[in-house]
Amino acid sequence: MQRIYEAILKGNLLEWAREVPKQSDHPIRVYVTLQEDRSSLSAEFRRQKTVEILEKIAASNVCADISDPVEWQRELRQDRPLPSRDE
Repeated sequence: MQRIYEAILKGNLLEWAREVPKQSDHPIRVYVTLQEDRSSLSAEFRRQKTVEILEKIAASNVCADISDPVEWQRELRQDRPLPSRDE
């Protein structure tokens, strides 16, 4: 059974945050996943970055060649007429 232990990496040392794994004289193979500290990014900063990205998308005008959005969506989804709907 695989167990997960929480630790903090300080330089080249792991400091166990809660439960400590049982250790022996033999080295133990570990896998470390670094988690982004979301609290360091303010909500205003994230909002501003989101706005910047959306403005870049809008400026790129990627949908300029779509003259009829409804028809484009039908072609994309390959819509077919439904019985008793197009009368």
